Amino acid sequence: MLGRAGALKGVRVLDISRVLAGPLVGQMLGDLGAEVIKIEHPATGDESRHYGPPFMGNQNDLTRRATAFFLSANRNKKSVAIDFATAEGRELVALLAQRADVVIENFRVGTLQKYGLDYETLSASNPGLVYCSITGYGQTGPYRNRPGYDAVFQAMGGLMSSIGYPDDHPAAGPLRSGVSITDVITGLYASVGVVAALHKRQDDGRGVHIDMSLMDSTVAAMSHYAVHYLVTGDVLPRRGNGGNGGVPSQAFRCSQGAIMLTAGNDGQFRRLCCALGIPELADDPRFANGSQRIENRAELIPKLEAVFLTKSQQYWLDKLTAAEIPSGSINDVADVFRDPQVRARSMAVPLRCGDLDFQVVGNPIAFMNAPTTPNLPVPTLGQHTDEVLINELDLSASRLAELRSAGAIRSCSAT
Repeated sequence: MLGRAGALKGVRVLDISRVLAGPLVGQMLGDLGAEVIKIEHPATGDESRHYGPPFMGNQNDLTRRATAFFLSANRNKKSVAIDFATAEGRELVALLAQRADVVIENFRVGTLQKYGLDYETLSASNPGLVYCSITGYGQTGPYRNRPGYDAVFQAMGGLMSSIGYPDDHPAAGPLRSGVSITDVITGLYASVGVVAALHKRQDDGRGVHIDMSLMDSTVAAMSHYAVHYLVTGDVLPRRGNGGNGGVPSQAFRCSQGAIMLTAGNDGQFRRLCCALGIPELADDPRFANGSQRIENRAELIPKLEAVFLTKSQQYWLDKLTAAEIPSGSINDVADVFRDPQVRARSMAVPLRCGDLDFQVVGNPIAFMNAPTTPNLPVPTLGQHTDEVLINELDLSASRLAELRSAGAIRSCSAT
C-alpha cells in the first residue's frame, strides 16, 4: 500500500467523494497518515478538476492540468480512475472496499445503492467498515432527496442571517460567506466522526454508517447564536463587523487602514482606554463592566471611533500590542501569506501535481514531535490506477488492458 508515517498509519481509506466536503475528509485523513485511494470517473475525474479558471498546466489535457479548487482538497491521495457504472468497475470498487477501513462518499441519498456500493451491501462482506456519507440534508427527513450546494445551506442553516449589517444600515441584509464554509465545516465534523468510529471499532470490531448533513453541520456551527435563541427565544441581530458578545469587539477605521479588536473583559477595556489616551472612559459608570458596555453600546462605540480616526492603523496596532489588547490588521489573502506569523507556522507548503509545482494551504494540526505536512503530491487523473489495481487486487497487465478497452478504467499512461 501507500506506506506513510502518521497518527493514522495503517488506516485504509477509499474516497469516492467529489468536489469539496468529502474530499476534505479524505485529505485530512491522508494528512494524518492514512492511505487514501481516490476513485474518479475515467472520462471526467472529480468535477473540481474543471472548476477554473485558474487552470494550470496543459488545459487541453485533463490528466495534466490542475485547478486551485482541486489542489485545495486532494493532496496525500492516489487517483484510481474507475467507472463504477460498468459491471467491471463496480466489482473493482467493491473489492477495494473489502480491503478498506473507511469509505467516504457524498452522492445523493440512494445513488450508490443502485451500484451495490452502499453501506449495507459493502458492510455485509466487511463488517468493520466505517462508511461516511455526506449529503445535503442527511439520510432521513422530508428533504433527504433534495439537491443542494454550500450557499443554500448557509442560507437555510441560519448562517447568512448572522452575517451582514443591521436592518437600519444603508447596506443592510444577510450575506453569505465568500468561502464555501459549510463544506469546510462539514468536512471537519465528518473527520472527527470517522476517527471516533475507528476508535470505537477497537472495542467490538464493527464499523458504522456515519450520516453527515451539510444542513446539520451549518446549524451546529451556529453554536452560541443558536443556543441564545433556544434559551431566550430571541434572534440575535446582525451587527456588521461588530459582535453580539463583549463590547467593544469590532472593526475600527483609522486615518489609514482599519483594525479589528476585542476587549473581552474589564481589565482589557481599561487598558484599551489608557492606550487610546482616554482613561476616564473606563471610569464612566455606563461602561464600568461588560453588561453595561453591551447595554450602552450605542454611546460607547462612537467615542472609540472618533479616537481611532486620528491615527494610522500601524500606530494603533503598536499601541494595542504593547497594551496586550487582542487586535490585528484586516488582511486579504495576499496579506495573510506575507504575515510573519503565518510564514513561521508554514501555512503555505510546497506541493507537486504532475510536472507542476505549487503551494497549498498547510494542515493546522501540529504534532510537536511529528509535524503534519503533506508528503504525497496531488494526483493527476488515473495516475495510480495500474499501481493500485496490481498491488491491491493482483490484476495482470492483460486484465488491465481489457478493462481499459472496455472503458471501465483509465490509466494515466494510457491517455
